[in-house]
Amino acid sequence: MTDQIQRRDFIKQSLTLGAGVTMASASVLGANDRVRVGVIGCGRQGRSDMGSFMSQPEVEIVAVCDVYEPQITEVKKRAKDAEVFKDYHKLLERKDIDAVIIGSPDHWHALHSIDACKAGKDVYVEKPIATTIAEGRAMVQAARKYKRIVQVGTQQRSGDHYQQAANLVQSGALGKVSFVRSWNFGNSAPEGIGNPADSAPPAGLDWDMWLGPAPLRPFNLNRWGVFAQGYSKFRWFWDYAGGMMTDWGVHHLDIVQMVMNVDAPTAVTAMGGKYVLTDNRETPDTLLTTYEYPGFICTYENREGNEKMLEGNGYGITFHGTDATMYINRQYFEITPEKGKKVEAQKVQNKNNQNQMHARNFLDCMKSRQMPICDIEIGHRSTSTALLGNVALRSGHRIVWNKQLEKVENDVAANKFVSREYRKPYKLSV
Repeated sequence: MTDQIQRRDFIKQSLTLGAGVTMASASVLGANDRVRVGVIGCGRQGRSDMGSFMSQPEVEIVAVCDVYEPQITEVKKRAKDAEVFKDYHKLLERKDIDAVIIGSPDHWHALHSIDACKAGKDVYVEKPIATTIAEGRAMVQAARKYKRIVQVGTQQRSGDHYQQAANLVQSGALGKVSFVRSWNFGNSAPEGIGNPADSAPPAGLDWDMWLGPAPLRPFNLNRWGVFAQGYSKFRWFWDYAGGMMTDWGVHHLDIVQMVMNVDAPTAVTAMGGKYVLTDNRETPDTLLTTYEYPGFICTYENREGNEKMLEGNGYGITFHGTDATMYINRQYFEITPEKGKKVEAQKVQNKNNQNQMHARNFLDCMKSRQMPICDIEIGHRSTSTALLGNVALRSGHRIVWNKQLEKVENDVAANKFVSREYRKPYKLSV
């Protein structure tokens, strides 16, 4: 009982940390000081994040790290003077680095973030922050223990129109919202990502290091998935990620929880599977997840065998109120009144670069030591919600979630998906 009480107190304390709370820093940065940044994970997402930071006048990319040499070659085209590392521990040993961007595969996010906090670096970590809820909680603990600023890469929160939409919904402009719908639709049937045979790793890749804490597997081109035309395919394998639920769903659910001013569902159900694709992915190609919150329900759905749009778009969120409905995506939001309701129909465009604004917020908070717009606790809660969709799917049950204890209350077996074992010698320790 004592451990449970301490855990509840810790979570409550974390959740009360707001924008006015400051975090100590070993070396205080002045408003005009240069910010020296290292990059861990130099694939497409890591390079995209690096570009957003390089657009800020005070940022200098001083170190880059990746276990695949061609990624280093690519990133050095833009960060010509950066020191190159293969072992991220060596990068973190540099005393002059103020912050690190973590753009590595999802299964590495927790260890990279925690070790960076231990090394006294502030952290910008990509979403989803982890592959399990236990990893995410450990990341929050590390940020608090070592007093680090940690921003999560759910950059939509920095969009002006998302902020405006949240204010409108919370002011009652849509009436009572009882149903929220979110989705991603596409069609890559039937081949999907294909079925490459296991093979030797490509030249310049340290496959064992890439696997890290994940189970030891033979190299497969899709499990690794790096290719020039898109994002890496590791996202579709349970060892390293959580499919579309955590790749895109976490963006939608983060906004849902921001707009509806909630931090966790009370119960989750999910149905889906591989129904149309013949590739070797493990995660579903068709999925419908329902989240129960106090006063409303939210759905996330994904299909990869039919791209018929909703609201004229292949992705987005709709908030259905008694007086009006709001549709929102990264470009705009639109309000459609219910018949007979005195609500203004309006369409509001996004006017800022969300990626750059998100980086700007992180840099400003590094200097002020105030919580960023997507502090690690917020990012953990949003990632946890997405992960719970997969817990419900993989357990085959409706799960009841205790957000204080962060455990499934009604299905002991489902709790095995809340954490995972690391391959030796890797350990999750704060």
